[in-house]
Formats: sequence, structure tokens, C-alpha cells
Amino acid sequence: MTIHINAAFDSGNIKVIAAEDPGKIELEICKDHLSDFYQWFHFRVSGARGQALCMQINNAGGAAYLDGWKDYRACASYDRETWFRIDTSYTDGVLTLQHDVECDTIWFAYFAPYSMEQHQDLIAWAQIHEGVDLEVLGHTLDGQSLDCLSVGSGEKTIWITARQHPGETMAEWWVEGFLARLLDEDDPVARKLLTLARFHIVPNMNPDGSRRGHLRTNAKGINLNREWDKASPENSPEVFHILERIRATGVDLHLDVHGDEGLPYNFIAGGEGAPNFTPEDQHKLDAYKVALEAISPDFQTLHGYDVDAPGTADLSICTNYMANTFGCLAMTLEMPFKDNADLPDEFYGWSPERCRKLGAANLDAMLTISDDI
Repeated sequence: MTIHINAAFDSGNIKVIAAEDPGKIELEICKDHLSDFYQWFHFRVSGARGQALCMQINNAGGAAYLDGWKDYRACASYDRETWFRIDTSYTDGVLTLQHDVECDTIWFAYFAPYSMEQHQDLIAWAQIHEGVDLEVLGHTLDGQSLDCLSVGSGEKTIWITARQHPGETMAEWWVEGFLARLLDEDDPVARKLLTLARFHIVPNMNPDGSRRGHLRTNAKGINLNREWDKASPENSPEVFHILERIRATGVDLHLDVHGDEGLPYNFIAGGEGAPNFTPEDQHKLDAYKVALEAISPDFQTLHGYDVDAPGTADLSICTNYMANTFGCLAMTLEMPFKDNADLPDEFYGWSPERCRKLGAANLDAMLTISDDI
């Protein structure tokens, strides 16, 4: 049977170099459009039932984050719902994926994908809940809608943004879990929070990059998380429109959800290096991290990014800009592409379900520190 490899679908990314021999398939990852970034891959292999596949990604050595390949295992699925990990190795610039295929078609990906069609389902599900407003903040360069879900009647204002970097699909899985609990009418924590705050949630900040199969940039090759101090309709309408809305609503807490290629941990980075960052801001940041660590064993505070020296933060980055400009509790939550090294799962690694659970746990942390924001 002939093997067919295809990535011509929503979030697909791969280039086939050679596929005649199932034991030595040669592939390359395509760069983000108008950018040198690449690392995200997502493709399907058909006609391989009963075959032992060995697939080499020959240009892995030029990927954006080489630390991402250390101890990494690729994701695979037969039904596009359950994603498990497969044997993966990295040597001399080549990433090798190996798997004995059990069905006619199998999908492979850098992390469990979250398609734009799935995004449509998420916002459709959310908007039918009582009190939820679905607003289009603007449109992307490819003409897609920038969706924002708003709910709650309280005086405080909480903003959640996710997936500035489209390949970080764990961020939208996180939002799915966060929303599922926030909109659960039987959850006392959610009910209380909705009386204390008005939530504005953008599940996917980068629809164009998501659909195009990008790792890090939008349709113009722009890294949105380096645009917050200079956002424009021409280059970064996604950030531009969100900032316009934030200026209108105000903000007391902003959580920006991401994934990290190299570090096998869940952690939070704050805006400590922002020029206007105060001891009170430090207190709020520390309180949130302590609360989340107490609630979820999947979260920790020992490992993370180096903290910027006072006054040296890059204000083009979302969390730094938000902390400096609005004086709010601003945070970046990072999740692993690999696994949580503190609680490893040999079969699934860090998974969509664990992303959802961590998203839900953040409601407890928000309620715990709600008097301080």
C-alpha cells in the first residue's frame, strides 16, 4: 500500500522530502510565513497500517528552540481526540519519530492540536450560557474574527488572553478548562467570582497563525508578544484591538497563557522588571503563585524564567507592558510541550486534559487573592 503524507488542513505543517520507504521517511518543517521561526508540525500519514514508521525531520536543528528537542516525545492520535506520546529522539540536527501503526491513518503533531473549527465550537458552546456576551473585537490580517467572551457582574476586571503564539495550543486547552468551570452554575467558586469580577476572555489571540500552522507569528510573520508597546492595525491588529478594549474596560488582573518549548514545568512569569513595578505588585504576584501552588500539584515556583532587573523589562512583551501601563497584576502562565517533570505521565505526557485541569485550578487562585487586586 502506498504511504500518503499530508498537511493541507487547518494547522497542518510538514514538507515531504521522501516517503517511499516507511523505515526512512524524510520530512522538513515549514517556516512561519514571512518569518524564520519554525518548530510546530502537524500532519497525517495514510496507508501505513501494520508498518513500523521511522520519520526523520531533517531540519530540526534549525528550529527556533533547540532545548525543546531534549527529552521531547511527539504526539500521535488515531481519532484526533486522544493524543499519546511516541518514541522520539534528536541527534545531530535530526528529530526522529518512530511508531508501529495500528490503523490506516494516523496523525502526528508537536502538541495536541486545537483547530480553528474547534475554536468555533468553544465559543458557540460558551455563548449559550446565561450572562455570556460574545464580542468580535476586530479582524485579523486574514479576515478572521478576534473573539472575546465576557461574563460576570462584579466591580473588578479580569482579562485572560491565550495563544499569542499559535503553536502553543496548550493555551487554548487551558482556556477550555477555565471556561468549563467558570460557567458551571453548580460551582461555588465560579459563582462567587462572577459576583466579584467581570471576565473578558480571548481564547485565541492568533487565529491566522493557528490556521496556517505557524509556531510563533501571525499572517505577516509578526511575533505578537513583541508588539504590545507598538501595536498597529497594519502589523498586529490582534494586539491593537485587544488593547483598545482593555483601555475601555480597565483591568485589575491580566493573565496571558502560553507554552514553553524547553522547560518541563508549569510556572508563572511576572512583570518584576517593569519600571513602574512596585512592592505592592510583588506582593500580589507572590500571593497568586503561592495560592496556585497550594491548589495544584501540577504548578510549581522553583523553576521558571530569570527575573529581569528592576527597570530593564522589555515593554514590547505583554506582561511587562500590562504591569507597567495599567498597574494591574499581570502574569504569563507557561506550560510545557513535553511533560511536567514533577508529575510525569509516561503515556500522555503533558496533555489537553491536564491543561484543562490547570485552567480550572486558576479559579481557586483568583478567588484566594481577590481582595488584593
